[in-house]
Amino acid sequence: MRVPSDGEIRELHLRHAPSAEAFDLVFTHCEIVARIAGQFSGSPLVRVGALLHDVGVYRLYDADGRLDSANYIRHGVLGEELLREEGLPEVLCRFCSHHTGVGLTCADVREQRLPLAEADYLADTDEEAVVMYADKFHSKTTPPVFVSAATYTVKVGRFGEDKALAFKGMRERFGEPELGPLAAEYGFAII
Repeated sequence: MRVPSDGEIRELHLRHAPSAEAFDLVFTHCEIVARIAGQFSGSPLVRVGALLHDVGVYRLYDADGRLDSANYIRHGVLGEELLREEGLPEVLCRFCSHHTGVGLTCADVREQRLPLAEADYLADTDEEAVVMYADKFHSKTTPPVFVSAATYTVKVGRFGEDKALAFKGMRERFGEPELGPLAAEYGFAII
């Protein structure tokens, strides 16, 4: 399998970003997630997956540059579709649809009436798990912030004890990333 270079991935982001602001927000987030993921794995597949995981966010912007926050949960499946249309292999497409939260189950989709096809959107490989986990430590809020493990634990706990336990398991498996140097470099707070 041919893995796209960082430059090719950047060009893909530029082609699909509806504005310079959207590109800066999403691509910077993906770069940060790749750097966090790199603290847990040196796999080139992890790096590529992290750089691509949020590309579907671009499809949620309207013609006036407003983000459709109500349908944000769909950004993963939209990204998977986008990458498939780009001709990328399934192993890369899955990073988009299998990184949300600590994983979405078919029961989650049904019980929460999420606007997704009833399916499991879980990390099935070590590489997917690393990207899913690394993604929890940076948020594209306004302004963007780094998220501590303690803060994310509280956040994910709102979705059920099973989700908090899943995150605890990820913390035990991978450890916690060093966010201080990244926060200083990017000028984003750690919450």
